[in-house]
Amino acid sequence: MTEEKTYDLVIIGGASAGLVAGVYAARKKMDVIILTKDIGGQALKTNIIENFPGVDEITGLELSNNLKKQVEKYGVPLREGVDVEKIKKQEELFFVTLKGGEEIKSKTVIIATGKVQRQLNVFGEKEFENRGVVFCTICDAPLFDGKDVAVVGGGNSGLESALDLTKYAKKVYVLDTEEKMRGDEILIEKLKKILSDDGEENKVEFIKNVEIKEIKGDKFVNGLVYKDKKTNEEKELAVGGVFINIGWLPATKFLGDFVELNKWEEIVINPVTTETSVKGVFAAGDVSDVKYKQFVVACAEGAKAALSAYEYLNRK
Repeated sequence: MTEEKTYDLVIIGGASAGLVAGVYAARKKMDVIILTKDIGGQALKTNIIENFPGVDEITGLELSNNLKKQVEKYGVPLREGVDVEKIKKQEELFFVTLKGGEEIKSKTVIIATGKVQRQLNVFGEKEFENRGVVFCTICDAPLFDGKDVAVVGGGNSGLESALDLTKYAKKVYVLDTEEKMRGDEILIEKLKKILSDDGEENKVEFIKNVEIKEIKGDKFVNGLVYKDKKTNEEKELAVGGVFINIGWLPATKFLGDFVELNKWEEIVINPVTTETSVKGVFAAGDVSDVKYKQFVVACAEGAKAALSAYEYLNRK
């Protein structure tokens, strides 16, 4: 089913870039709609943001809610819980197909789908998801009060996950595939200073240079098996939860070969306009090949994409 109405702009994605694009498009009096699976994206899995201009600190949830309120203030239609399956171009219009077959027509498109979490692809990951395997620490950390847990990933997202878990867990193991943790030194130092509840030892233990082999359990997770890459010895941690934070992949699978992607599956854009290889289609935020993956950059790219779409329509 194809909706009769033709929009000036369809924005795909409801995280920072997409929501800011919606605000800027509305201020330009464009007829715009936002289509998204959910609101917030990666921001929802970020506890504290300390480098966003104008505020000392803000949670990812607060930032997302603030942006959503701005979008609603301008009366932009916001359709949540929808999956976009493909985009096609016919003559001068774009047809955005949703799961279920509905088609929405537009003169321009902004792709702001962000990234999806990378998975370990080991036995037990899918089997115990929501039964001890966790991808959202902020959402589920309180459920592991008093338990020993493991965090897989030594980048900033993994270290932030560990920091959040220290408020609840008895012991936090942080495992990384590299010999040196990749996260910010300030986070590593914070974690090293946190003592166990009895004050006798560090609450956080770093285990480096490992390969995750298996997540074990019965009804719920009860163990994590890893291999020490130096000795090739397999070891097991008795833990009640495994928090996976090993990075993100661009959410571009639905695009197929519609626009040009780089070797990392990011959308290639003109850095000045955010336009993709298809004229009239723009990309903003972490889904694009923009160099710096930061909330403030995603917001700026969303604004730039909306203004570029507006200029594109005015030139026609």
